[in-house]
Amino acid sequence: MGQKLLMKGNEVIAEAAIRAGCRHYFGYPITPQTELMHYMAKRMPAVGGVFLQAESEVAAINMVYGAASTGHRVLTSSSSPGISLKQEGISYIAGAQLPAVIVNIMRGGPGLGGIQPSQSDYFQATKGGGHGDYHMVVLAPASIQELYELTVDAFNISDRYRVMTMILGDGVLGQMMEVVDFRDEEIIETYDKSWAANGHGNKREHNMITSIHLDPAVLEQWNIGFQNKYKLISQNEQRYELFNCDDAEIILVAYGSVARICKGVIKEAAAQGIKLGLLRPITLFPFPAEAFEKVLNIPKAFLTVEMSSGQMVEDVRLTIEGRKPVYFTGRMGGMIPTVNDIISKVKEIKEKHD
Repeated sequence: MGQKLLMKGNEVIAEAAIRAGCRHYFGYPITPQTELMHYMAKRMPAVGGVFLQAESEVAAINMVYGAASTGHRVLTSSSSPGISLKQEGISYIAGAQLPAVIVNIMRGGPGLGGIQPSQSDYFQATKGGGHGDYHMVVLAPASIQELYELTVDAFNISDRYRVMTMILGDGVLGQMMEVVDFRDEEIIETYDKSWAANGHGNKREHNMITSIHLDPAVLEQWNIGFQNKYKLISQNEQRYELFNCDDAEIILVAYGSVARICKGVIKEAAAQGIKLGLLRPITLFPFPAEAFEKVLNIPKAFLTVEMSSGQMVEDVRLTIEGRKPVYFTGRMGGMIPTVNDIISKVKEIKEKHD
């Protein structure tokens, strides 16, 4: 690695995007991600890029649609209510098979909710969110270093498969500061973009970027192509961390900032003679089913920990298919699970299975 800097998470995402070759940013301010926009406003002109604060989130996502149609790397960012406003445009971008990156620094909801961290947008991110049978690749960093590395990866993944990729963070990650170790040079993957609408000089047929197919037979084949692409992504892109799982009595399942808390829980539980492990999904779509297969026979049970009412726990249960008990504990509305909250639930589960 190269340059080490102490930076805020939101700013790291912006710098990572620039280093990954992104030169087009469109967005609208909302707490707790606005520092990302501020950074882009300052840096984009200096690198010959385009920064534009749109008049609304709806306008911003449609500007992303236009820029992505030309084959350029493009980024937008927002927080939960703003991402909701972008859903129609996200569906259109998915339907047109365009690569783009979107950042959601989650806050409490529903509605305007509050500005404290949450993970209650999991369903929206992983199940599509807008209309139609589509998915985005969803990456869930758990540190400032991962915000950097996964943002660069997000642009490469988007170009590799012609899909939207989402960085799903929360107010903790967006606002906290840690040292980040930047590489001297980024790995920027390049792919054929002969599909792009970027000027042709009458040397080829016009490219048409669209998501409308009025013939149902044609639209079905288009959708079958999407599903085949998502299967390929599931085969190739599952990412996860297994921590302390080798002889765990209970394996915690958590992502993002909550996974950091769970590592503290594991240390505290060990001092009390309880062996815990952590399975941390890094890709939320594709969900890392292969990680669960690796550790399925080790624990007596799994405990999913979230800053939500229990959204990821549904995917955990679907993946395990009843082969082991799956429990849930969490906080909502911007409240953060404490070590004591989780330890208390662990002891309750342990009593059931000892």
